[in-house]
Amino acid sequence: MGNRGMEELIPLVNKLQDAFSSIGQSCHLDLPQIAVVGGQSAGKSSVLENFVGRDFLPRGSGIVTRRPLILQLIFSKTEYAEFLHCKSKKFTDFDEVRQEIEAETDRVTGTNKGISPVPINLRVYSPHVLNLTLIDLPGITKVPVGDQPPDIEYQIKDMIQQFISRESSLILAVTPANMDLANSDALKLAKEVDPQGLRTIGVITKLDLMDEGTDARDVLENKLLPLRRGYIGVVNRSQKDIEGKKDIRAALAAERKFFLSHPAYRHMADRMGTPHLQKTLNQQLTNHIRESLPALRSKLQSQLLSLEKEVEEYKNFRPDDPTRKTKALLQMVQQFGVDFEKRIEGSGDQVDTLELSGGARINRIFHERFPFELVKMEFDEKDLRREISYAIKNIHGVRTGLFTPDMAFEAIVKKQIVKLKEPSLKCVDLVVSELATVIKKCAEKLSSYPRLREETERIVTTYIREREGRTKDQILLLIDIEQSYINTNHEDFIGFANAQQRSTQLNKKRAIPNQVIRRGWLTINNISLMKGGSKEYWFVLTAESLSWYKDEEEKEKKYMLPLDNLKIRDVEKGFMSNKHVYAIFNTEQRNVYKDLRQIELACDSQEDVDSWKASFLRAGVYPEKDQAENEDGAQENTFSMDPQLERQVETIRNLVDSYVAIINKSIRDLMPKTIMHLMINNTKAFIHHELLAYLYSSADQSSLMEESADQAQRRDDMLRMYHALKEALNIIGDISTSTVSTPVPPPVDDTWLQSTSSHSPTPQRRPVSSVHPPGRPPAVRGPTPGPPLIPVPVGAAASFSAPPIPSRPGPQSVFANNDPFSAPPQIPSRPARIPPGIPPGVPSRRPPAAPSRPTIIRPAEPSLLD
Repeated sequence: MGNRGMEELIPLVNKLQDAFSSIGQSCHLDLPQIAVVGGQSAGKSSVLENFVGRDFLPRGSGIVTRRPLILQLIFSKTEYAEFLHCKSKKFTDFDEVRQEIEAETDRVTGTNKGISPVPINLRVYSPHVLNLTLIDLPGITKVPVGDQPPDIEYQIKDMIQQFISRESSLILAVTPANMDLANSDALKLAKEVDPQGLRTIGVITKLDLMDEGTDARDVLENKLLPLRRGYIGVVNRSQKDIEGKKDIRAALAAERKFFLSHPAYRHMADRMGTPHLQKTLNQQLTNHIRESLPALRSKLQSQLLSLEKEVEEYKNFRPDDPTRKTKALLQMVQQFGVDFEKRIEGSGDQVDTLELSGGARINRIFHERFPFELVKMEFDEKDLRREISYAIKNIHGVRTGLFTPDMAFEAIVKKQIVKLKEPSLKCVDLVVSELATVIKKCAEKLSSYPRLREETERIVTTYIREREGRTKDQILLLIDIEQSYINTNHEDFIGFANAQQRSTQLNKKRAIPNQVIRRGWLTINNISLMKGGSKEYWFVLTAESLSWYKDEEEKEKKYMLPLDNLKIRDVEKGFMSNKHVYAIFNTEQRNVYKDLRQIELACDSQEDVDSWKASFLRAGVYPEKDQAENEDGAQENTFSMDPQLERQVETIRNLVDSYVAIINKSIRDLMPKTIMHLMINNTKAFIHHELLAYLYSSADQSSLMEESADQAQRRDDMLRMYHALKEALNIIGDISTSTVSTPVPPPVDDTWLQSTSSHSPTPQRRPVSSVHPPGRPPAVRGPTPGPPLIPVPVGAAASFSAPPIPSRPGPQSVFANNDPFSAPPQIPSRPARIPPGIPPGVPSRRPPAAPSRPTIIRPAEPSLLD
C-alpha cells in the first residue's frame, strides 16, 4: 500500500521535469521537507512510515531513534534503497534497510541508549514517490538514561531546531493522546520556529489507548487548544502488531474501522486517519508546486521573448541562398566597422565595467604611459653636470675660456633629443598592440563564418602593420626636425641672462599646493608580521604629500608623508605573491615611515603600478636612476671645478633644462596626434571604404560565407529550444487548470501555546510542572487544566492589573493549593472573568471532584457536551 495521492502528483512533476530537460535546464521545485517532531515513543516513526507507505524503520520501547534519519525519496523506475555510508550496496529488501539503520545507529552511538546529531542519510528510489525529503528525529526526553549526557533534553531540542527552522519544511508535531497536550514539547518547538502556524500540523496518536470514558473530540475539532492547521488523529500499529508482521494495508483498515465505530469520532471519520494525513500533506505539496508555477512561467516567457527575434530570422532560413549570403556579408562588414569605431571613440551601449578597453587603454598610453617613459629617460643631475663640464673643457681645448660656449649647450641638447626616440617608438608599439586586441574583439561577432573572420583579421592587421611603419618614420622625422635646428628664440626659452639666475630646482616644479592628484587602495607590503603584516589602506596623493587612511571615508588618517626628497624604485615580485610592487624611498637615506627606509606599495596589476607612477611624476616624485660606475670620479670632477667653470656649468644646465622641457612638451603633444592621424583614423577609413573590396579579392563569396558547423548546430538548437519553451508553457498551463490549491487557514487564538512556552520559567509555573511532569500519564490525570489554558490570558490580562501571568491562578489553585505564588483572593472571582475569552462549546469550569484527565481529554458527561 503506497501513498496514492503522492502517486497522482508524480505524472505532473514528471511532465514539468521533462519539459525543462528538453530545454537543457533543471526544474527547481524545491519541494518541502517533512519533519516529525515529538516526545519519546509518541509514534513519530510510524507516522513517517505510513506517509511513505513502507515498513522500514526500527521500532521498540524507549528511545529507538537515536540519530536523525534523513530520508530522501527519489523517483525512479526501479525500487531500491541506498545509504550514504555504503553507496556501493543497493537494498531491495526493506527488512535489511531496518537492520542497517539499527547497525549504523549502534556504530556511532553505542548500544546503551546514546544519541548523536550525526544524521543517517537514506535514499529510497521508487516509481511510487515524489522527490521529497523526510526527517525522522529523536524523541524529546528529559531524564538521561544509559550513556546519554546530562543535558540530553537541550541537545535533542537543538538538533530538532536545526532541521525544522528551514522555511520550506513542514512540521508534524506528534503528541500521544494519553499525554497533556498543553505540555507538548513538539508544539512548543514548532511554535518557536513557526510562530504563524503556517507550517505546523498537529498529529494525535494512540487514540485507541485512552482511558475508557475519555476522548479527544474537542482537540480534534480544534476547539480546545487550537492550531491554525488543526489536528489529525491517527491510530498506528501497536508493538504487538509490528512483531506479528501486521501489514500496513490491514493496519489502515483497522484504523478506518476504529474511527467509524467510535461514537466521539464517527462524525469526523473522513477527516481522521493516515489517508487523510497523506491527503493533507499531498495537498501541501500541490500548493507548493502551484506557487512555484508563476515564477517558472515568467522565466520561460522571458526566455521565449529573447529568442523570438532570432527565431523569426531563422524560420525561413536557406543556407545556400546567394542573396542571403551577399546581404549577410555586407551587414557583417558594416557592423565590424561600427564596432571598431565604438571601441575606439567610446559608446554608451555595451559598456565594459570590469576593465579598460579599446580607446580608453590607448588614452592611458598617450597621457600616462608615454609621459612616464619620457620622465624615466630624463637626465640625472650629476651625470648632466659632468657631461656639461666635459663639453665646456673639450670646446675650450688647451685654452682657458672666459665665456660660456653655446656649442656646449647645443651638443648636450641634441644628445637629450635623441633619447626621445626610444620611448616614442615604444608608444607606437603599445598602440599597435591595443589595436590588434580591438580587432580580435570586433571579429568575435564574425565567428559564425570562420573564413570571413580569419580573412577580416588578416587584412585589417596587415594594414595596421603597414601604417605602423609609416607612423614610426613620421615620428623619427619629427625628432630629427627638432634636432636639426635649436631655436633659442622660442618664446618659452629662458635665454642666457635668465639662466644665470634660475634656480636648479625648477625641474621639480610642483602642481598647485593641496591639489589631489590621485586616490585609491594600495597595500603596504613590507610591514613585519610582528607589527600586523601587510595591510591595505586608502591612499591620497596630493602635490605636497602622500597620506593613507583606514578606509575611503578618509576620517582616520594613519600617516602623512611629505614628498620632499622622495623617489620611486622597482621591487621584484615575491615568489608566491601575485601583487606588483614598487617602493618609495628618501634620497637622503632617512627613514620614510617609522623604522622603514622605504615603503613597498603593492597593486593588483602592472597597469595600476604604471598609473600610480605617472601620478607620482605629476607630483614631482621621479624614478630612481642607475648610478654610473664612476660616480665617485664624477663627484670629484664635479665638485673640484673652479668657480668660473662651475658658473658656466650652472648656466648651460639651466638652458638645457629649459629647452628640453620645450621639446618634451612639443613631443607629448604631437605623438598622440601623429598616431591618431596616420594609424587609427586611417584604419577606420580603410575598414569603412576598402575592407569589402579586399575581402572580395581575397576569396569568393560562397567560401567566405560558408557557415560553421557550430553555427548550424546553434541555429537548430535555438529552434528546438523555442518549441520546447512553448511546450513547457503549455504544460504549466495544464497543471494550473488540473490542480486546485487550498487557501491558508485563518489564524486561530493559540495564546495557550505562547503562554505555556514563553512563561514556563516564571515562578507561577513551578508548582504545576512539579506536580505533573510531561511524559508521565499517571501524574497528568487530575482536574482538567484545559479550558483555562486557552483564551483566558486575553480576558484575564484585560481584567487583572497584577503582574506576570494573571491567567494562571485557576490551574495553580486546582493542582497546588499550597503554592506560595498563587493569589488566593483572585480565585473566587475567576468564573466571572473567563467566559469572554472561551470559544463556544468549551466548558467554563470543572468541579474538583470530577474524574481526572490530561488537557486533551474530555470526560464523557452529557451535560458538558451540550
